[in-house]
Formats: sequence, C-alpha cells, structure tokens
Amino acid sequence: MRATILTVGTEILFGQIVNTNTVFLSRELNAMGFDVMYHHTVGDNAGRLEEIINKSFDECDLIVTTGGLGPTEDDLTKETIAIAMHDELERHEESLKALLAYAERRNWKMTENNYKQVMMPTRATVFSNPEGTAPGFALTEERDGVTKIIISMPGPPREMKPMWENHAVPYLLKLQDSVISYKIIRTFGLGESAMETVLLPLIDAQTDPTIATYAKEGECSLRIASKRKTKEEADAAITEMLEKIKSYIGDYIYSEDNFDMNEVVGRLLLEKNLSISACESCTGGLFSEMLIKVSGISQVFDRGLVTYSNKAKMEELGVKEETLKTYSAESKEVALEMVKGLYEKTGSNICVSSTGVAGPGEFNGIPAGDMWIGISVNGDARVISISTGRDMREWNRLYCALNMFNEIRKICLDLD
Repeated sequence: MRATILTVGTEILFGQIVNTNTVFLSRELNAMGFDVMYHHTVGDNAGRLEEIINKSFDECDLIVTTGGLGPTEDDLTKETIAIAMHDELERHEESLKALLAYAERRNWKMTENNYKQVMMPTRATVFSNPEGTAPGFALTEERDGVTKIIISMPGPPREMKPMWENHAVPYLLKLQDSVISYKIIRTFGLGESAMETVLLPLIDAQTDPTIATYAKEGECSLRIASKRKTKEEADAAITEMLEKIKSYIGDYIYSEDNFDMNEVVGRLLLEKNLSISACESCTGGLFSEMLIKVSGISQVFDRGLVTYSNKAKMEELGVKEETLKTYSAESKEVALEMVKGLYEKTGSNICVSSTGVAGPGEFNGIPAGDMWIGISVNGDARVISISTGRDMREWNRLYCALNMFNEIRKICLDLD
C-alpha cells in the first residue's frame, strides 16, 4: 500500500520547529511494509490542506497526518479532513469525558475553545490521547472502488508516538489480510554502499522477505521484512534470511534486535559483571554520557574522566610531560599512557581512553579525524587507530565513541 505523510503547521514551514514526526513515521511505515511515496508539509490553511489530501489520494491509499488538532482557530486539520472525506463533525462523548478528567487532574480551567478538540467525524475511529487534550482518529472512504484511509494524530511527538503505537498500528494491522513482520539488524564498521555490494546476491534474488539498508551516523541498519498469512510464517522466513545475511556480514552485526550500541555494550558489561572506567580527550565525555543512558550501569561503571588539557592528563592519569612534548597530546603514545594511568587509578576490568583531533582543521600537523583509542583489559593495554577522513567535529567525536563501544563489545564477547 502506498502512503503519504502529511505534517500540518505554519511553524514548520517557518523553520521554528524541527519536523521529527516525518522521520519517525517514515521508518515505522516502511518497517510495516508500506511504501512511503511522499512527504508533504502544509501551513495552517484549509484550502491548501484539502487540495493536498485529494491530490495524495490520487496516487496513495493511506495518508498519515500530524498537527492541527488543537483548540485554536488555526487548528484546521480535522475540519478539513471531514470536508475532504465527505463527513461531518459531532461531539464524541468519550473524548469529552477524557478531556474533562485531564483538566481536573491538572487543576486548570478549560476555555470554551478546548471543547473544539472533542468534535470528531461521524464515521471516525477515535484514538484516545492520555498524554494530551487532542484525540486522534482514522477515517475511511471509498473512492472508485478503493478504500482510502486517513489517520490524523497530534503534532507533539510525546503525544503522537504513543498514539501511533497504541492505536494507529493496531488499526492498520486489522485492515490487512496478511501479517507483516520485520526485524532491524544493526551493524558497525561497514558503510551502506559496501554492505549493499556484499549483500547484492541476496538483494537481487529477494522476493519475500525483503531487505533494505539504511545509513545512520557512524553505522548502518538493515531491515528484513516478510508478509505472510501468519506471524509464525513471517518470523520463520525472517529468521532464515537473517542466517543467510550473517553468513555474509556476521562479523559486523552488533544487534539483531535494533538496540543501540551503547545499550548492547552496557548489557554485556552488566551480564558479565565487568567493571569499566573511561578517560576522554577528543570525545569530551560523549562515551561516558552514552554509557550512563543504560539503566543499572552504575553497578559496573566506576568513573568517567574528561582529561582535556595536558595538565589534566598528567595530574589525573600520570601521563609524562616528556611524552606530551615529544609526541603531542593527540598521539597514540599519549592514548596508551592515559589508559595505563586509568587502570592504575581504578583497577577496572576494562579501561578505555580517547585522544586525537576531532576538528575542524588539523592540529599539530595531525588531520581532523585522526584519533586514538587506548584499551586496557585487566591491565593488558593496547592502542587502536581511527582515521575518518572527515573534517566534521561532532561526527568524528561520535564515530570515535562508537568505536570505543565496539572494541569493548568485542572484548566482552571474546571473554566467553
């Protein structure tokens, strides 16, 4: 089924807010097997909104909208959809009860225009919104013998995402005569074009399951999707395809369940009860920040030091002044002394250090993107070189941090 994503709001066109809803919904719809054909953004104008709805239905059977469901006069999405879908609005009693209860819980007095939010198309399937005041809905209409579907949800992501997961997804699945199942594979160390080239024999021969690659900052994802009569059949087909993929790129796969690298590593450290400490220069605390996002990591994470200056490297880690003068703070020699000093200080099972040039521009004759990672496993230390070839400071910092995690991941697996 072809789909259009339609975001409503003049503030988006003005660049006042970032439209993250489209990114989220594109991923979700593609993962469910829908072909997203268009992204549209329309300001708070009923005429243009109705026009784009009708144009979208000329080529697509599903439109997903976000925004324009609030209480103010410029919130026109619902009213315009009702006109375009040849329906009328009426008060939805369950939504009214939920709105009154929401106001009472927060002890605020509703203005008259808030009641506008509980007016719903008469044929709509209404989606409750515990996170806010504006319900969403789904509405269908037959056009030339084809069922056209429009789903409308609030604009704020904290309201839209739960509504999508709890209401829109089950609604769409009920309309399908088959089951779509999918799995997201996460890889590191292999670019999207390289991955596609390696997997070309599988991609060229694909029918069902289908394979799609996605680039992400510093890594790549791979989606395997299957549409079968039952979920069991779809899952079995995905498992079979996954085994084939692993025979090609198994060494690069770090998660078969769409977990982030830091979460995978954090869980491994907790599972194996391995203590860890970090000292960071070029990553500036990014590694530690990512690690502490993992729930329960305090059980194994001893400390994270940002030793950015030469003074800090000497005082906190015992890096020799002579080493700094001879090789520079951005050298492999300093990365090694940093991680050795951290082990002497903490005794952690795993210690990791980072130094180098994040950019922009070269420093001390070292190009941006040339970085070093020190790794110590129970006192046995070594150094790893990274060269991104990019003069992009934040990207280089992230890529270095991801490499730090990936090295620790491999260490944890090798300890088996």
